[in-house]
Amino acid sequence: MDDLDDMDHRILSALRAYGSDPRVAAGARALSWAGEHGALWLAAGLVGAAADRTRRGAWLRGTALIAGAHLTSMGVKRIVRRPRPAHVEPLVRTAGRHSFPSSHATSAAAAAVAYGVLGPLGAQAIPPLAAAMCLSRLVVGVHYPSDVAAGAALGALTACAGARWVRQGVRSGVCDVTGGVHD
Repeated sequence: MDDLDDMDHRILSALRAYGSDPRVAAGARALSWAGEHGALWLAAGLVGAAADRTRRGAWLRGTALIAGAHLTSMGVKRIVRRPRPAHVEPLVRTAGRHSFPSSHATSAAAAAVAYGVLGPLGAQAIPPLAAAMCLSRLVVGVHYPSDVAAGAALGALTACAGARWVRQGVRSGVCDVTGGVHD
């Protein structure tokens, strides 16, 4: 095992240990369930589109970006085919047996960027929840840290590439990789 794999294993083992606390395990399981196939983020976009009629199109475009990022991560998983961690006991069942990249992290980061460009609520509320979603995948023991990092990078880059499309009719600006908008 090389140094990077060893570090991946050690970090995962340390974070998975937090799942022995029933409250932490329950929260991580809930986030894992809510993030399955990007459901939380897709639902948030549909609610945003229904509630914010003036920016309905922007919300729907953001939702489409998140779905696209999620599908992209699933395609990468089928190519890379990295097995899920076997050295820790998972707290949740998974839809598939491949680990790289984390699709939960991909859709969470895509949501942080895509909804972040829509204004203060998305820019303030979504990133902490997205970070918790990413961390939950380690606590439940179904991804290595490198899977989560790669998924988050894929999601952020995918949404950033489409940020101008999301903002059409909202405001102009340039997206940076942190999800911020600069005029």
